[in-house]
Amino acid sequence: MAIDLRDPGASYVSFWRERHMCTLTTLRPDGTPHVVPVGVTYDPEGGERGIARIITNRHSRKVANVRAAGPEGARAAVCQVDVGRWATLEGRAVVRSEPDVVADAVARYARRYGRTPTPNPDRVVIEITLTRAMGRA
Repeated sequence: MAIDLRDPGASYVSFWRERHMCTLTTLRPDGTPHVVPVGVTYDPEGGERGIARIITNRHSRKVANVRAAGPEGARAAVCQVDVGRWATLEGRAVVRSEPDVVADAVARYARRYGRTPTPNPDRVVIEITLTRAMGRA
């Protein structure tokens, strides 16, 4: 079911605020999908249509996949499922390493997941500028 990113609805936004593990799908340089479990935060008011953020290590395969796509970023999707409810966000991913961007993403993660990650000097953010949303929340 398609979701309007400009007005995703209270139940969809609420579902993204609940504590759920998610998956991130990126494409390896050979075009095969790389799917990994991650924590995701969704900011429906970020950018024109919303932003999803994943905090991770700069040396991870997912970061390498995004960077390999070049400066325009990589196509990516995040998804979460809870029995009959599900939500997917798709868009263009880039890697951000600015300290204020990383700190903001860590704070968002702490609010959603109820814990502050341990400090990590290699932490970066995969930031997905959203282009499509689907789900049944």
